[in-house]
Amino acid sequence: MSVQELDGSGFDKFSSGSPVAVVDVWAPWCGPCRMVSPIVERLATRYQGKVAFGKLNSDDHGEKAGQLGIMSIPTLLFYKEGKLVDRIVGAYPEEVIDEHIRKLL
Repeated sequence: MSVQELDGSGFDKFSSGSPVAVVDVWAPWCGPCRMVSPIVERLATRYQGKVAFGKLNSDDHGEKAGQLGIMSIPTLLFYKEGKLVDRIVGAYPEEVIDEHIRKLL
């Protein structure tokens, strides 16, 4: 699978382990999250080897979501060189998410 499931303990290593990383913060009950998930999967395939993609279930890892300042889901977090540089809150079309990724490459 090209999108890595994350937990609270492996999150920091993941976000700093690649020059560019994108994390999808979601929950199983969230309708908009289910709309974003296949987009993230497609982008992970498109950018394989260039961008690391991860998913953090905010229900299972609420403490980490709180540390990240997640107030609404879905939230996409964009990391460059281990630093949070951008975020999108809500369900956006693939083109918009792709544009955010291209700015980091």
